[in-house]
Amino acid sequence: MGKAEQENETTVTELLLLGFEDLGDLQWLLFLLFLVIYIVTMVGNILIVVLVVVDHHLHTPMYFFLGNLSCLETWYSSNILPLMLANLFQGGQGTISVTGCMTQYYFFGFLAASECYLLAAMSYDRYVAICKPLLYGVLMNGKVCLQLVAGSWVSGSLAINITIYLMHYLTFCGPTEIHHFFCDFNPILKLSCNDTHTIKLLTFFLAAVCSLPPFLLTLTSYSYIISAIVRIPSTSGRKKAFSTCSSHLIVVSLFYGTIIIVYMLPKTEALQDLNKVFSLFYTVLTPLFNPLIYSLRNREVKEALRKAVARFCAFERI
Repeated sequence: MGKAEQENETTVTELLLLGFEDLGDLQWLLFLLFLVIYIVTMVGNILIVVLVVVDHHLHTPMYFFLGNLSCLETWYSSNILPLMLANLFQGGQGTISVTGCMTQYYFFGFLAASECYLLAAMSYDRYVAICKPLLYGVLMNGKVCLQLVAGSWVSGSLAINITIYLMHYLTFCGPTEIHHFFCDFNPILKLSCNDTHTIKLLTFFLAAVCSLPPFLLTLTSYSYIISAIVRIPSTSGRKKAFSTCSSHLIVVSLFYGTIIIVYMLPKTEALQDLNKVFSLFYTVLTPLFNPLIYSLRNREVKEALRKAVARFCAFERI
């Protein structure tokens, strides 16, 4: 390779996120919509974290995991939405440095993998609560809960660290346009001048190792949970047992359902816009739905919120 070609390969330091540039006047409507979504997402998830910390009735394994999930979702949304909003404000597209793009993908991969493991830990907690209630206090003690949460965060970082290390050696010499609203793996690799066959295979293997075990654990847990609920003789007993895990089941279905659709879709130009739409579900809407689902469908969270509001109003009157 000649010297001039090498120089050309190192000239690309910024990438162009095309996002929703082809929507014309609808971009302002999208900007306002996503701004409201971001505000509600942050307020809802931060509120759940605060309630779990301050209300002693929520100092249980289930709400300990929920608090961690809400904390994760605040970081998840803040990694994607502010840049998307800035690009929509500028006309639907915007530039991002190669380093910034890699950083965004790192946190996206880290948080998505951590969420897989955290959802699996939450499903195991519900399995023990419903299928082994007499052993719940022993199997889900404070030490075990801390280990499960710490394991979720650590496991989420392993695969992405290896992937980012390999992507660090990629060179970008054009084109510079990413047909997405954030820096995802495949759109980034399309811009590289290097042979990406090896990194694609290795990343696919790492993604399978990091996502398949928690997914299977979640699936297995709910198979046992549903089987146990069906065997409960009374209708009220079945309703009570199902109500303790229905919120989590909805969140799991939304998260895994949309991710499976996105990554099973063929990576063709004709399906680029459809890929963006489904990507919105697990990057933008799932963090929004989590606090809404848990707060609207959970009596204890609603009661904790009612008490917090009552205390705040009483403090304001003093």
